[in-house]
Amino acid sequence: MTKKELLVYDGLQRCPYLQGQVARMPLYRQLRRLSPSETDERLANAERRVGHALYRTACPTCSACKGIRVPVGVFQPTKSQRRVWRRWNERVRVEIGTPSYTPEKLELFNRHKRVRGLHDPNEPEMTPVGYVGWLVHSCMETVEMDYYVDDRLVAVGILDVGATSASSVYFFFDPSPEISKLSPGVFSVLREVAYCRDTGRNHLYLGLWVRDCPQLAYKSLYFPHERLEDGDWRRFESADAVAQSEAREEQREEQVAVEHPEHGGGGE
Repeated sequence: MTKKELLVYDGLQRCPYLQGQVARMPLYRQLRRLSPSETDERLANAERRVGHALYRTACPTCSACKGIRVPVGVFQPTKSQRRVWRRWNERVRVEIGTPSYTPEKLELFNRHKRVRGLHDPNEPEMTPVGYVGWLVHSCMETVEMDYYVDDRLVAVGILDVGATSASSVYFFFDPSPEISKLSPGVFSVLREVAYCRDTGRNHLYLGLWVRDCPQLAYKSLYFPHERLEDGDWRRFESADAVAQSEAREEQREEQVAVEHPEHGGGGE
């Protein structure tokens, strides 16, 4: 039988989301292109793509990362999200096509990371080879959404697509006050939801959600949404439902800490 994937990395590393935790994210290079139905299966398993490879968290002492998705058929934007949609729709032009590299996109990517404090100063900035390897090359069908304001490229979104679902891979934007004040991240989610509706897809995957990580916690602000918990997708209809769930989770963690103090925290 022909191998479909190859394990290329399975080490422990510092968690990129929670301080003091250890992460394990086995990375499997795909040896052939996935079909749309196979893509749906991997997305439903909360797997994420980096270039030609897929990974899923399998951390030794922590299970904070949850896959999160929006059921687009019943999604209802909040008043604030509707305001963001109207502001952008008055000015933006969105072009959807095949992912590609240009020096302009690379400069925008690096400026977004640098200005928003997402770049590790001890690491080099993204190079053309790195950009192509991560965001252009893919093991599944992938589209790029380019956002223009006054004919100027101000944001780029990369979206993996299956037969019945899509997954937001990465989104970066002009970090200038002019664009940042328009909440481009919010608009990108709304635009991707609209793309899914327009193309007959049922779910938009937003990647991983971590309650105590501000860079990821915002994903729970879209309702209803579903999270992958203990192997099942659980729906949250409102902010109240989220608050109740988080209160129960905190109580559970406190109980575990009392009964098993040796499991109270992870470290390197």
